[in-house]
Amino acid sequence: MENLRYPIGKFAFDAEVTPEKRAAWIQDIEGLPGKLRGALAELSARQLDIPYRDGGWTVRQLTHHIADSHLNSFVRWKLALTESSPAIKPYDQDEWVTTGDVTGVDVEPSLRLLEGLHTRWVRLLASLSPSDFQRTFNHPESGVVTLERQLQLYAWHGRHHVAHILSVRERV
Repeated sequence: MENLRYPIGKFAFDAEVTPEKRAAWIQDIEGLPGKLRGALAELSARQLDIPYRDGGWTVRQLTHHIADSHLNSFVRWKLALTESSPAIKPYDQDEWVTTGDVTGVDVEPSLRLLEGLHTRWVRLLASLSPSDFQRTFNHPESGVVTLERQLQLYAWHGRHHVAHILSVRERV
């Protein structure tokens, strides 16, 4: 069960940041829309509605979740870059995957959203200095979060959910 839940392992922050590692994390973010589209290619509507694990979200929900989550993250980046350690608002991701824009809705709009969003996000990331990655936002549950941590988390997040979808492909 653990490897279905965390197919690439749990997120682990890497405190030993180098320019090469940062570039690789940015590449992960840049490549996510294409990798996600590839993982979803030729899945039927029935397969989109298969949970990636018992009690887990369906492939459809995962896809819309990635778009929702990455959109929220991008906004947090913009806030952290333009304000002094702003307080951000969390959201209930389990509730978000049950709303009318997710349930039974084609994944293509979320794929297109991610393509545009990640184009902008990567442009933003490429414009930052090393010190910009030390800027922060304040999360009511996680506390103060650096953009360095957020970069690593979202590089992992995309790989994590693509691995979920690929595991469904392998099983059905």
